[in-house]
Amino acid sequence: MNILIQNGRVIDPASGFDHVADVAVADGHVLAIAKAGEKLPANFKAEHTIDAKGCIVAPGLVDLQVRLREPGYEHEGMLASELMAAVAGGVTSLVCPPDTDPVLDEPGLIEMLKFRAEKLHRARVFPLGALTRGLKGEVLTEMSDLTDAGCVGFSQAEVPLENTQVLQRALQYAATFGYTVWLRPQDMHLGKGVAASGPLATRLGLSGVPVAAETIALHTIFALMRATRARVHLCRISSAEGVELVRAAKQEGLAVTADVSINSLHLSDHDIGYFDSRARVTPVLRQQRDRDALRAALADGTLDALVSDHTPIDNDGKALPFAEAESGATGLELLLSLSLKWAQDSKVSVLRALDVLTAQPAKVLGKIEGQSTSLGQLHVGGVADIVVFDPAVEWHVTPDALHSQGKHTPFAFDMTGMSLPARVKATLVAGHVAYQNK
Repeated sequence: MNILIQNGRVIDPASGFDHVADVAVADGHVLAIAKAGEKLPANFKAEHTIDAKGCIVAPGLVDLQVRLREPGYEHEGMLASELMAAVAGGVTSLVCPPDTDPVLDEPGLIEMLKFRAEKLHRARVFPLGALTRGLKGEVLTEMSDLTDAGCVGFSQAEVPLENTQVLQRALQYAATFGYTVWLRPQDMHLGKGVAASGPLATRLGLSGVPVAAETIALHTIFALMRATRARVHLCRISSAEGVELVRAAKQEGLAVTADVSINSLHLSDHDIGYFDSRARVTPVLRQQRDRDALRAALADGTLDALVSDHTPIDNDGKALPFAEAESGATGLELLLSLSLKWAQDSKVSVLRALDVLTAQPAKVLGKIEGQSTSLGQLHVGGVADIVVFDPAVEWHVTPDALHSQGKHTPFAFDMTGMSLPARVKATLVAGHVAYQNK
């Protein structure tokens, strides 16, 4: 279908383009971007028009941390519901970790997941393969076969590797073939608590996770990176000390990138309130100084990307005492708004707020076999993955109105009283209207 997106403010963070313009889409690609006074190609006839006056037109968002819950946890989320949530939030490409049931450690499982996702014609799914078989931390997976099946990297998800020799061998193998290893830095033994170590956890009687759980793991990862020259992406940095170690590693020249979750960027341990299990997330919510350091690091580029850390959980998983409740929260439909809210609060430009959701996460993914190099970009000739949103709209998070099967979020209005900016008007994936707000 030929689609015309009219009169929107077109922003492409990758190139710095920021003008009111019309965008013509044909054959799944961007045919033309015409600024005021410029004409579209004479042979272009629109079959569908989207009025974007007052709206921002941007590349489709790229989310590096999304649990889809299939296979194995369909009671908490289905591919159809979670990919619908993705496009409703403007996310056109997402990365899912391997901690499904069964674990994504066989090529057939990867191929099946990608096939089922493609049949839905919604967001693109890029799976991470398991770093070790069954995520047991003992035997490395066949990374080459998993890459051929469609994996974009390798991860232990939330299962820390206790054996550093196995991690060293994994990094050596990955470095040899140019694969990226995705790691969440957390010491296996120090990271077993349910809240950030500090006065609040002590007062509530909750087991604590010290900052050292993150920094010890980071020191280990960086030491092994120096020895192997591997490329590592660090998932969901949560502390001020962690930020400083990442900053030093980048200055040293290590091939490292890092992201932060919407939860850590906006919330602190005080948001636990009176044991509200909606604030039971991983990594744990830390103190305000950590939150402030994360915000500054995302603004200055020390942290590369912002992620939703989307983890749909059913009522049974959350209707438990705080320490026993399942960890995680829904976030796909909140990612764009929370990035723009961070930009407002931190006096950061809209271009940077979109950059950490588009061009920068696309750089983390790098070149993907069989995938257009225009991922996270909006330019003539590129694949038409586009989000159109109204930045002036303010809304309250009402869980029942979310498309995700998981309704639990610490940003629910009844918990925070927070208003969020911007609602998605339309989402295009390869020129197909995957979502349009009526």
